[in-house]
Amino acid sequence: MRIGLYPGTFDPITLGHVDIIQRAVQLVDRLVIGVAINRDKGPLFSLEERVAMVEAECAEISRACGGAEIVVHPFENLLIDCARDVGAGVIVRGLRAVADFEYEFQMVGMNRALDNSIETVFLMADARRQAIASKLVKEIARLGGDVSKFVTPDVAAALVARYGR
Repeated sequence: MRIGLYPGTFDPITLGHVDIIQRAVQLVDRLVIGVAINRDKGPLFSLEERVAMVEAECAEISRACGGAEIVVHPFENLLIDCARDVGAGVIVRGLRAVADFEYEFQMVGMNRALDNSIETVFLMADARRQAIASKLVKEIARLGGDVSKFVTPDVAAALVARYGR
């Protein structure tokens, strides 16, 4: 069984994330969405809220993909250890721009030094989704802007509820 791990903080999950998930699930038998706890980033949504949002979005993707297996898995350890924990042979990463590549290139090198049996696969963001970043989506929502082009209606509602707008 080919198992892939798509890690991130998903604070919140965006249409860019959804695009990568929809394409990644076609490459593996099981796709594990690793929701990073990452307290250093000071997430807007709690781990439980982020996991629930990702699960809701993945349920729809799984139905649309004919019931492909997608599992949501919170983690706080090293990414490579999380990959081992879930039995992943591949880590899936989305790329939006050159800046993403430079960071990801370093991460691949470190992960390969830790465990060279786990490959990293990069999926380029769809051209319509390249500008989407959770950080920017939160900023737009905080300032009362319309985020409906960047997130699903449920996530948009959660942002509105969180910021009280």
